[in-house]
Order: sequence, then structure tokens, then C-alpha cells
Amino acid sequence: MMTTMIPLSVLDLAPIVEGSDAAGSLRNTLDLARHAEYWGYRRYWLAEHHNMDGVACSATAVLIGHVAGGTQTIRVGSGGVMLPNHAPLVIAEQFGTLATLYPGRIDLGLGRAPGTDGLTARALRQNLATHEDSFPQDVLELQAYLGQAQPGQAVRAIPGMGTHVPIWLLGSSLYSAQLAAYLGLPFAFASHFAPEMLLQALEIYRSTYRPSPAWPKPHAMVGVNVIVADTDEDAAAIFTSLQLRFLGMQRGVRGPLPRPIDPQVMETLWNPREKAGVQRMLAATAVGSPSTARRQLDAIIERTRADELIVACAVHDHRARLRSYELLAQFTSPAEEQVETDRQSVSA
Repeated sequence: MMTTMIPLSVLDLAPIVEGSDAAGSLRNTLDLARHAEYWGYRRYWLAEHHNMDGVACSATAVLIGHVAGGTQTIRVGSGGVMLPNHAPLVIAEQFGTLATLYPGRIDLGLGRAPGTDGLTARALRQNLATHEDSFPQDVLELQAYLGQAQPGQAVRAIPGMGTHVPIWLLGSSLYSAQLAAYLGLPFAFASHFAPEMLLQALEIYRSTYRPSPAWPKPHAMVGVNVIVADTDEDAAAIFTSLQLRFLGMQRGVRGPLPRPIDPQVMETLWNPREKAGVQRMLAATAVGSPSTARRQLDAIIERTRADELIVACAVHDHRARLRSYELLAQFTSPAEEQVETDRQSVSA
């Protein structure tokens, strides 16, 4: 028996594919966002990464504004902004401006990793006396800037104060799960590339959750890779692009998203250790025809008890990527309860 499909959202890393460039990637991002809105996806989130040849999402707030301006109703946000790279006031001003331009549609997902290599992280933070250990204090500072101004408050985010942009904490370990529970915030786990601690993090989050006015109960979103095609064979072939990317990560080689290859050829490219490593990183993945992918997603939902799935789909051909999200959208419909939850969090 199939489970009831929960709300679905889109995670876009704005992939730069082999044979194309950043301009093509950004055009595809807006095109996908418009389709995702039409198909009923709940959110469209963009990640922050730096100094990577294969993604075009380094200026996350700028890209969120581009997508929000080119759509009408879908929520648009960060999945996430890497807070240690930025002063909290800057993020409050950026997302306060976005929330003022697009009221009720902006989410702010926060991560504590740099989203890049060490050398680039130092270049990003060269004027900031901050580090990951200050993450809880930075989150609280950011919340204060986006909340109501207090009497005598000397530093304010303008625009920003009073916008109450919904804040999510993101993570791939136990740390952010614990902090999200303590602060009464929604939590998203990056299991689309680091699934090993997923179940433990969700258990800690739910069992230690402290209700907040905006989020009286825990809300967990799980990141998954999904590739849906008309047949299992077509999906397996498309999937080789992502497998090649993760194989490159195992070997310390990065670059544009590779073109897909024959799955049988894929088996000749990696040794058993590399294949096992890629499979571990891609454990939270559904690949196949609609019926096959649905069964795999049902198993993930049953195992995690996720309230929402956020779907990454790294596909070389843009038309195949659109087709995957179109087929996936048929599994669900917009959830009014979730719409109300977001509305309350914005107006709190």
C-alpha cells in the first residue's frame, strides 16, 4: 500500500552542466522554478556554494530575488545561506528586503558549514571575526533583527525588522538538529549527500523539541535525490551524471555536471571501494519510472516520518530534468495545512 505523499519542494544548486555555462544554468533555474510553481511544489530553495565550477549559486540572495521576481506564488528561499560566511545584519537586510518585495513568500534556511574549501572560506570571511562556534549566537542575533524592534535598539535591519522571515536550520549532523529543537525551529537534513546520521538527527530533533509560538510542533524536511523518467532504464541512464559527480568527489575532482553514460560503462569506471562510497552518499535517492520511484520514496517517508521532502535533481539535460519534476509532481498536491503553517510563521 502506498503512503500518503507529503508536500514536495525543490532544492536547486543551479548546476552548470558539461558543455554549457553559468548563464545557461541561471536561465534553467528560472525556467524550472516557473514549472515547479505550476506543478504545485511548495518551495523553491537555492543553496550557497563558492568557487565550484559545477554550480552557479554563490550569490544566493541575488538568485532568490531573481526567482521570486519571475514567479508569482511559490515560496522561495535558501537551502541554505551559510551563516558563518556573513554578518547576521547583512543577511537580515538582504532577506528583509526580499520579504518586503515578496511578502509571505521568502524562507531563510541557515547552515553552519562554509559551503566551500578552506582557502575560499578564508577569502569570504577575511573581514569577519567569526567562526562556526558562534553559530547559535548568530542565529539569535539574526532572529532579533528580523523580529520587532525593541526600545532602545541601536542597530536595526531596514528593511528587515518586523518581517519575521521564517528561519530554518539545516544540517548533516546532530548539531543543528539539537539547536533547531532548542530554539523551536523547523529543521532540514541534508541527506541528499550526507545521509548517514539522518535517522539519529531526526530522533534527537523530535524528542528534545521545545515548542515556539510560530512552530508549536517539530517540522522535519528531508533532502532526497530523485530522478524519474518514463522507464526504469531511462532513469538509470540519466542517473549516471550524478553518480559521476559523486565519483569525482571521491577522487577530489570537481567540475561541471557530466553528461550521462551507459550504466554498464559506469560499472567499469569505479572500483568496489569507490562504488560503495558513492552508494553511501546517495542512499537517500529514488530513481526509476513513476511506480518505481514512488515505492522508493514511500520507503524513505515511512523510515524518516518526514513532514516534507525537498528534492534535488541533478540532470544534465534540462528537458529531462523538467520531465523528472513533472512526473514527481503527480505524486502529491499542495497541502493546505502546510500553507497555513507558513502563513502563521510569517505573521507571528
